[in-house]
Amino acid sequence: MNDLHRALYRANRREFLKTTTKGLGGLALSSLLLPNGLTATSTPTAGGPGGGILSQLHHAPRAKRVIYLFQAGAPSQLETFDYKPVLNERWGQEIPDSVRGNQRLSGMVAAQSSFPLVGSVFPFTRHAKTGGYFSSLMPHTAKVADDLCVVNSMYTEAINHEPATIFMQTGSQQVGRPSIGSWLSYGLGSSNKNLPAFVVLLSRGKPDVQNLNMQSWGSGFLPSHHQGVQFRSGNDPVLYLNNPDGISRDRRRAELDALAALDREQQEHWGDPEIDSKISQYEMAYRMQASVPEMTDFSDEPQHVFDLYGEEARKPGTFAANCLLARRLVERDVPFVQLYHMGWDQHGNLPNDIQLLAKSSDQASAALVQDLKQRGLLEDTLVIWGGEFGRTSFSQGTLTRNNYGRDHHPRCFSIWMAGGGVKPGMVYGSTDDFGYNIREGGVHVHDLQATMLHLLGVDHERLVFRHQGRRYRLTDVHGHVVRDLLA
Repeated sequence: MNDLHRALYRANRREFLKTTTKGLGGLALSSLLLPNGLTATSTPTAGGPGGGILSQLHHAPRAKRVIYLFQAGAPSQLETFDYKPVLNERWGQEIPDSVRGNQRLSGMVAAQSSFPLVGSVFPFTRHAKTGGYFSSLMPHTAKVADDLCVVNSMYTEAINHEPATIFMQTGSQQVGRPSIGSWLSYGLGSSNKNLPAFVVLLSRGKPDVQNLNMQSWGSGFLPSHHQGVQFRSGNDPVLYLNNPDGISRDRRRAELDALAALDREQQEHWGDPEIDSKISQYEMAYRMQASVPEMTDFSDEPQHVFDLYGEEARKPGTFAANCLLARRLVERDVPFVQLYHMGWDQHGNLPNDIQLLAKSSDQASAALVQDLKQRGLLEDTLVIWGGEFGRTSFSQGTLTRNNYGRDHHPRCFSIWMAGGGVKPGMVYGSTDDFGYNIREGGVHVHDLQATMLHLLGVDHERLVFRHQGRRYRLTDVHGHVVRDLLA
């Protein structure tokens, strides 16, 4: 047996596959991450000036940042922005079969034999300039109507909370796809290297709410360092960020340098991109040890700011505090800030519960728009407010003059947007007299996603990632830019 035979004999199967497939594996990985072609200088994590895969934007952007105020649980459009006096006129009458049609209903009303119409117990006021209607639940939002683009004709395909939320955030009802913020982190990167490109903030409008699936801000099949980083209230805003006892900052720096050296060595033999992601996350955590405490310290905010957002902004973890923190994040050029405000699921006792949620959301949401505007940030910051679907115009459960509930309704619901290149002071789309079906200007979830990317300078059909033999994108194979919404 010669030396070559001995070497092959000693090599086990794993070592053989590593060494013989290294070249082909590297080419395959590059082709997956760079579907438009391979170049000597292109890398999947640092293509553009912000560190994203895009070497340049597809067109001139109107927005540089996004703050998404997601109202988890689905606020009723019929109590907030879509005024339907016919429902009050026909209170308690059965919804006509011609209106309801063969729409799929959730399992919670499967045994319900009667579907009586119910109007809102809250009065609406028409805004003088925009012509839009605002409920008495949203007095602060009504005051910034000139800056808002209200869309009353959103629709979706999902009828239950988790798949509907996942659909809004990832473009698919199935878990495992990258979220909006992850797509933006992957495509655009961030000019601020001391904070994550994608930050997640959670708040509860009431204690007993459904928990969210973390897949809503997951990176899916994208490298894991693109997932959302959750900031929490309390002494440790980001878990596991601080050094353990006995570990100094200098020692931590030396450890990271040693890990980086090992990473460079393994790249010559293994070429595992996930290890690169872990190293990237470690480095970000090191930089965040200095940047996050300053970010979450509101002591430099003047009293008039707390007057604007409300005293709840002084309480970490509230929606108001998260809105203020969102402003501080985008001031520092964090590209995507996702707020989840939970508790809008009112199947019963709606008149009472929705007041609690509206009170916790209305002032802070409007304050954020005002605050961004007065700082010159609203022009290139897109703010979005809305939930995962709407609510039925018929009552769920027992209907009385003072109490009722509403079931899930994917056929139509309302959101609003502000800044970032959308038309201010307008109401787009309409529903029928019963608030049950879209009459004109329907905007699908994928259309909203495509429009959002367009405002950021990205063609939604060209930001893609090849995974398991298929080219994926946020909007899947659907979506179009709603140009009527663009300023």
